[in-house]
Amino acid sequence: MSSAGRSSTASSKISIPHPKGPTIQVEFGGQKVDVPKGGYYDRYRMNPNLEEVARDPAVGHDIDFFRKIPKRLVDSRVGQVYAPNFYYRTRSVQLLYLAPLDRLQSKLLSPLEPITALPGYGLVALTFYSYLVCDNDPYNEVSIAIIVRQPGKGSYSTTQLLSSMWNRTFYGYVLALPVDTEIARVRGVYGYQLPKWLANINLEMDNHNIKADITAADGTPDLTLEVPLPALKTIPSQSSIATNNAINKIDGKWYQVAVQANPLLAAQCLFPRNIKLSRSKGPLSKLLNELGVSTILRMDVLREAQMILNMPTPLQAFDNVRS
Repeated sequence: MSSAGRSSTASSKISIPHPKGPTIQVEFGGQKVDVPKGGYYDRYRMNPNLEEVARDPAVGHDIDFFRKIPKRLVDSRVGQVYAPNFYYRTRSVQLLYLAPLDRLQSKLLSPLEPITALPGYGLVALTFYSYLVCDNDPYNEVSIAIIVRQPGKGSYSTTQLLSSMWNRTFYGYVLALPVDTEIARVRGVYGYQLPKWLANINLEMDNHNIKADITAADGTPDLTLEVPLPALKTIPSQSSIATNNAINKIDGKWYQVAVQANPLLAAQCLFPRNIKLSRSKGPLSKLLNELGVSTILRMDVLREAQMILNMPTPLQAFDNVRS
């Protein structure tokens, strides 16, 4: 059984961290959750007035990136919702690891295949996210994903990898995606069937350092990250949009979820040094150990970015494949 299957089941059995400050209870997908009173979800229910968002000083940048993709009321597993989901101000740090192909293949559902980076080795991405302003209010998230071959493409792994880097388009299978608010968990589990559960997550970036950590809801230590902040580069808005496609099964059928990122202040480091990642007894530490991650090939830091999370779309490349 995959980590995805275990996580969704266990998520309802742990304590729920509540938003800071006054809250209001709302219903989403048949679940009642607390959200910040007067926050984006309370006011807009996923269908914000972009003119009001543009005037919010917390957003910090122009929002033309979102104006080109109007929201629509669409059907989903949890009823009708407005989509896509907008993240007006985000930050993240990602570590891209080498890991043995046989370890990666053992975690993947057929017919998914890990992409080959070096002979015998594939890629695993560990990412800490902080969503500072978004449609369903601020929250933090951690992702562990295996980079996989593009479905339906028979070209060599090296060709696919180079093409992905050139086009800024990657495909991944998410093994773990803990979050620190209940509405984020409910949306991910019931709307997308993603492996989300509740945890305590922090991501901080000052002018000198990046610090991040995740602990279980009961306080059990898991991962701690500390790394000097690299030199950052200002990127013109919409000039370097990247698309990450998360592939997973929803109700027994293959889907992909596209996430578009618009970096604004960022850095990329090959074979980065001075990274301190401490593993403990938590589920993410255990998962990284099982994957056999080793060398860090690259670190990507987004100090300022915007994101769009799209609804799942059927993955037609796997329609005639038995798994």
